[in-house]
Amino acid sequence: MADESEAGSGPADRNGRFRSPAFRRGLLIAAVVVIVALVIWLVHYELRGKYVESTNDAYIRADSVTVGPKISGYVEQVFVTDNQAVKAGQPLVRIDPRDYRAQTAQYQAQIDVATANADNVRATIREQEAAIAQARAQLGVANSDAQFAANEVARYTPLAESGAETREKLSSLRNQAAQAANTAAAQRAALESAERRIGSLRAQVRQAQAQGEAAQAQLSAANVNLSSTIIRASVDGSIGDKSVRVGQFVQAGTRMMSVVPLGAIYIVANFKETQIGRMRPGQPATIHVDALPGIDLRGHVESTSPGTGAEFSLIPPQNATGNFTKIVQRVPVRIAIDAGAEARKVLVPGLSVTVKVDTISAKGIEDGIRDQEEARSRARP
Repeated sequence: MADESEAGSGPADRNGRFRSPAFRRGLLIAAVVVIVALVIWLVHYELRGKYVESTNDAYIRADSVTVGPKISGYVEQVFVTDNQAVKAGQPLVRIDPRDYRAQTAQYQAQIDVATANADNVRATIREQEAAIAQARAQLGVANSDAQFAANEVARYTPLAESGAETREKLSSLRNQAAQAANTAAAQRAALESAERRIGSLRAQVRQAQAQGEAAQAQLSAANVNLSSTIIRASVDGSIGDKSVRVGQFVQAGTRMMSVVPLGAIYIVANFKETQIGRMRPGQPATIHVDALPGIDLRGHVESTSPGTGAEFSLIPPQNATGNFTKIVQRVPVRIAIDAGAEARKVLVPGLSVTVKVDTISAKGIEDGIRDQEEARSRARP
């Protein structure tokens, strides 16, 4: 009987609650609250929400510098440890410099030899110039003797013809004149030879100078190699992925460590192609880092990639072959991080983040593009 009374009174009680003014008033208030909340959400979405683009396909990045030697050799000393902060120009590794010092000494010796050869030839040129002056003086004497002998022959010829002098005397004078002329010719040839010798010696000076310049160029290259035995940091940052050890033989270009510029980190957010229509540089961004739950960081859009991620893959897709299935592409967007020093202590490359970009500054850009293209279409003949 009790069960029957309870079963019979159940619907009546429920109907009684529905007929209750308080219950209906509560339902009405709840419905109004829900409707107001929906209206507020809709208004917020239309005014702001639909302009906020979000993605969790985003990661912190840094333009890390791979450190490698320019030369080969044995590692003599490693100046840094894992995760150590370094400044630009700070020594990181030293390679045994003895072989490269020997090369610089060798090329310096070649320069000294070339300089000595040039000085020796210059001294020979000065001696040759003195010999030229002597030959020129001897030529002058020989020319004077030849001229005197020729004048004597000219003076005695009419005397011998008139019988005032003997023909033997004239013959002797003619022989002397011929000898003097030959002597003058020999002196002239000796002078020409001495002068040509000067040109040959000057060519030797230029050759020695060229050898010295070649050795100087080799010395400059050797000095570059010698200075490269000390490998320095090119940027400020922290040491990561260090694999070099003392005593290790390294080849030129071998990866030894990386310098991560933590002060210049940024975010690469891969937005869908349907999200970037209103995205422009300078727009504000809200950043949620998984390593800092409940904390909002600020940033802004720096730039947008000139192609989708697929375009820069090792094997870009070729959609012109076979069956085609459309896949929404993603475009990398670079986000600058506007965070303080304390937050940056936690931010390292590779961390996952969620990025929201407020694109309201580009509100109406679609209408402008549409109007512009319609105007272009009307302007076509």
